[in-house]
Amino acid sequence: MQRTDWDHLTALVRAAIEHRTGTVRAARTAEAGKNSAIAILLSTSDGPIFVKGLRTEDPRVASQEREAAVSRYVSPLSPELLWQTEVDGWNLLGFQAAPGRHADYAPGSPDLPKVVDTMQRLALLWCPDLPQLKRAERRWAAYVKPADLPLLRGDTLLHTDYSPDNVLIHGNAARLIDWAWPTLGAGFIDPSCLIVRLVFAGHTPEQAEACVSPASAWTSAPTRAVDVFASALARMWTQIAAADPNPWKNGMAEAARAWEAHRRATPAAASS
Repeated sequence: MQRTDWDHLTALVRAAIEHRTGTVRAARTAEAGKNSAIAILLSTSDGPIFVKGLRTEDPRVASQEREAAVSRYVSPLSPELLWQTEVDGWNLLGFQAAPGRHADYAPGSPDLPKVVDTMQRLALLWCPDLPQLKRAERRWAAYVKPADLPLLRGDTLLHTDYSPDNVLIHGNAARLIDWAWPTLGAGFIDPSCLIVRLVFAGHTPEQAEACVSPASAWTSAPTRAVDVFASALARMWTQIAAADPNPWKNGMAEAARAWEAHRRATPAAASS
């Protein structure tokens, strides 16, 4: 997505932001991420602030509404949402700036246990069934037989988008950002979403499953439920890549199909 820098925002938008942040002393547009037209780290008189935004007519504004709705429940693991506003055609969110770098998913990376630990901590957080949240059995209904949809049902709060751009590593901890797709569902879904990302990053399916094995929701998941969801992810990413065949989407589709093939070949290898 084309990014809009601080200096290219209208005076009205800059004034509305500074009303909430204090005087902006410096601004740097973030390079990572794909979904925000505004993604700016601000140095202000009140401290560092991260601002993200979309045009109000952009259908992806719904993802920012989901992020705002869930923010209060995930603050132990994610930067705090400080404010939300609409001004001059922009929907804006202002977050406490979080230190750290994006996660490294390469095989052998010391970041991986930190990511899995944060995933386990997330599974312990409570979040109500907010109207903005997705339900797993509805979100993936197009890719799962109706009789199998109850296998995805649950009340665990899930992030579901474990792109390394959405994970910040600082010291011994990982923090989750960009809550565009918060979902309530079965606990094994987040480990499964991470597995596909790890395969995309160079892991074999066996190695990726071993990485998430400390997660209790993964080890306790019924084999059939994991198999069904692996097939759903393969169908979903294949459809996404067919609609927009850029390299990373094709790569994710290949990774999801590789994991599905592994599950079909050794259906009892990872969970019981």
